[in-house]
Amino acid sequence: MGTGISKNHGSSHGSEEREDSLDHAGGQLYVSLKMETSKLKNDLIPHVYGSVPLIGYWDSSKALSMERESTSMWELSFIIPPNHETLDFKFLLKPKYSNAPCIVEEGPHRLLAGGTLQGDAGEALFRLNGDEVLEYRVFIKADRVSPFDLAASWRAYQENLQPSTVRGIPDISINAAPETGVETASATSLELDLEHYVVAAPVTSANSGLVYAANMTETPRSLTRSGIFSNSNVPSSVSHSNIAGSVAVDQPATRKEMEVVVPDPSKCYSLSGTVESKSVGTISPMQKQEGNRGLFVDRGVGSPRLVKSASQTTFTMDLKLDSQTKNAMPAAAGAVAAAAVADQMLEPKEDRHLAIALVGLPARGKTFTAAKLTRYLRWLGHDTKHFNVGKYRRLKHGTNQSADFFRADNAEGIEARNEVAALAMDDMISWMQEGGQVGIFDATNSSRARRNMLMKMAEGKCKIIFLETICNDERIIERNIRLKIQQSPDYAEVPDFEAGLRDFKARLSNYEKVYEPVEEGSYIKMIDMASGQGGQIQVNNISGYLPGRIVFFLVNTHLTPRPILLTRHGESRDNVRGRIGGDNVLSEAGEIYSKKLANFVEKRLKSERAASIWTSTLQRTILTASPIVGFPKIQWRALEEINAGVCDGMTYEEIRKNMPEEYESRKKDKLRYRYPRGESYLDVIQRLEPVIIELERQRAPVVVISHQAVLRALYAYFADRPLKEIPHIEVPLHTIIEIKMGVDGVQEKRYKLMD
Repeated sequence: MGTGISKNHGSSHGSEEREDSLDHAGGQLYVSLKMETSKLKNDLIPHVYGSVPLIGYWDSSKALSMERESTSMWELSFIIPPNHETLDFKFLLKPKYSNAPCIVEEGPHRLLAGGTLQGDAGEALFRLNGDEVLEYRVFIKADRVSPFDLAASWRAYQENLQPSTVRGIPDISINAAPETGVETASATSLELDLEHYVVAAPVTSANSGLVYAANMTETPRSLTRSGIFSNSNVPSSVSHSNIAGSVAVDQPATRKEMEVVVPDPSKCYSLSGTVESKSVGTISPMQKQEGNRGLFVDRGVGSPRLVKSASQTTFTMDLKLDSQTKNAMPAAAGAVAAAAVADQMLEPKEDRHLAIALVGLPARGKTFTAAKLTRYLRWLGHDTKHFNVGKYRRLKHGTNQSADFFRADNAEGIEARNEVAALAMDDMISWMQEGGQVGIFDATNSSRARRNMLMKMAEGKCKIIFLETICNDERIIERNIRLKIQQSPDYAEVPDFEAGLRDFKARLSNYEKVYEPVEEGSYIKMIDMASGQGGQIQVNNISGYLPGRIVFFLVNTHLTPRPILLTRHGESRDNVRGRIGGDNVLSEAGEIYSKKLANFVEKRLKSERAASIWTSTLQRTILTASPIVGFPKIQWRALEEINAGVCDGMTYEEIRKNMPEEYESRKKDKLRYRYPRGESYLDVIQRLEPVIIELERQRAPVVVISHQAVLRALYAYFADRPLKEIPHIEVPLHTIIEIKMGVDGVQEKRYKLMD
């Protein structure tokens, strides 16, 4: 149960290895029990008891009560201690208001061994007086969890939870009871109405979840000359498409005329005696001898960096590049920069560009997955664009195509669809040859013939990996179909929803008749991964840094809706004095905000049993979280403020007077500027990647209490903002940014609790 990765084809990501790694990391079994009750008699409440001390050692008086999740659904979840992973248990009904005997379910004990349920688990039968029988459906799931999930399940496991401590500060802590003391009057006023505190959020893709995702993709520039495309087709919230540049490109719409010669790598670096820094786009003068090139990677800008040639003992200063050259190189840091250099030196030239071609039947989440992967790779610093073939089809052939257009025996329809697929692929390859790195090719690509066409077009130009999404859950498919009818421009002019539904299902049937699963080339298969409740990832012929990161990201993503709340700590004393960095306590206003925040979290997340609070290890975030009760609090070093190095504790005015060169360097390029002995924004992004992965993996709400630079970087990921904008994103004090993630995409709401 849970996510597994196949070990076929020499993959090093085996499910057995993954389970072993969880065991060694402290992973334990998380059990979720649910009971669907259409009607309960005599105020009977479902309970669970069994062989584990946590659920009573078969003592019905110590049975754990299930809690009502909805009108007809009851739920109980708990952690099984490591020495009790073989669990016998039963359901029972206990009267709510009387001491009448409990009613235990009929049949043998249920047995859960090592996370696997033995026998049939679908029904629970209870025999009442007079031989009346109640029959309820039950759902039982078990999965291995990390320490973060363990903390989030604290309510059922709090007696056994022993948080580790470092220097007397617990890594995980829980306030079991409200703190006593005088409350500020302004803090309690929040109980009236949360909506009273809502403020306008900036217009970004983070609050455009209801916009059809395919419309947010790259503008089809190969259609601009034909007059089909106009600016009205471009959504106003597209942030990464160079629309003006695309319209100006004079490219024919035919595939043959669009072919671009791949430049010779040996001629790409024509500057005499220079080499490139893949992370920041700077070029350093280097002496070259015997045909060898030296490489220098610098991950930040600021004080002049000295560069040493591999063959010389002299040092030279960095040169500045024009903006065009700089933009053609990945604005990444750390391992990303190292991987870029390694790819340049060791890999075939086509491997320097990566094409991820989606494969799958309609309504399987391809576009959603493509958009999410695009956002992740952009945030890491990889120049990535999303090309949607459906968008090309609608611009070229209109939106009024019926299901017959997609029949396998419709020769004209097949030719038209292959034509727009070739146009999109040509656009993507042309963009790569202009400096792009990763192209996401979003289409059904459901036949071997189509995929062979793509591989032939990519040969010698880019490495192509097929990403196939497979879903067998009829409920998810039906939900996706209905969302498609509501959002897709294909059905915008169909007034009858049911007529659109019938047409789309007919289209889907046409695809199903000729669908051929991927078995060729390099591929990743995502099988039943949408719910986040299990599934499988299969990989074949996947190697390299970036493909490995993509697989890791896909393993940890799901569609379960949940809110993520981002907020800065309350105002600190250093904030009042205008000093950066430090580890100071809260000001009086900051203490008031901490109480208001606790009130807000209690009201906003009152029905969320598994929510958790994440802070940095600096005391101003810990103090801000301290009044929040009833939720586990987890400290992350990764959430600490950007390291200001030797400038820590200074004001910006002091930096300007005492370190004018540093002040000017930061002013020119805040994204790449690194404080002396400190960090840049790119460094912050690099250390935040594990936080992003864990936020994607979480199924319950998370409240992140952190610092301005960190929250700018986190917000930029969800809002799909360009890297260059991150240092300038507004994240005001005493404001909560609620990011809601789910099948509809990402939506945003802001609450300002104090002026």
